[in-house]
Amino acid sequence: MFYKLLHLFGVEIVYNHADFRLTTNRVVRELLSFREVNLFLRAMFPLIGFRSEIIYEDIKERKAGESKYPLHKMFEFAFEGITSFSVIPLRFITVLGIIVFLLSIVMGFYTIFVKFFGHGIVPGWASVVIPIYLLGGLTIFSIGIVGEYIGKIYKEVKARPRFIVDKVIE
Repeated sequence: MFYKLLHLFGVEIVYNHADFRLTTNRVVRELLSFREVNLFLRAMFPLIGFRSEIIYEDIKERKAGESKYPLHKMFEFAFEGITSFSVIPLRFITVLGIIVFLLSIVMGFYTIFVKFFGHGIVPGWASVVIPIYLLGGLTIFSIGIVGEYIGKIYKEVKARPRFIVDKVIE
């Protein structure tokens, strides 16, 4: 699910691979030119853009000992990968705020319609619930807008190069 989620968020990553690599000095120099502290290497190498090959291996069952990588560490790893390469979760908050706000408006119109043309509405319910939904939706939307700015700042602070020059031809 992690790799599919990253792909959905627009991150180029090789499915289910390990962090073992054989690289040239040129690739290592380019990787070291990135000023980021939290490097998510599984997505950094495709981002650099040099030619690469995949070597497949048969993974055998562990015969001795226990894995030192429990489930909570896997979730931390996934969270690190998602937050290092995507601002989509921040956009999700913005969209959620818009949806809650629009649903509260629809609910307001429905309540007014029922008040004048129907029966069965509890007195005082609409005047309490609708403002809560409206303000909740506006609050979530506002947090999403602030998140959009933070996402832009986050991308700028990383200062990733826009391109890497492979060779100069005179």
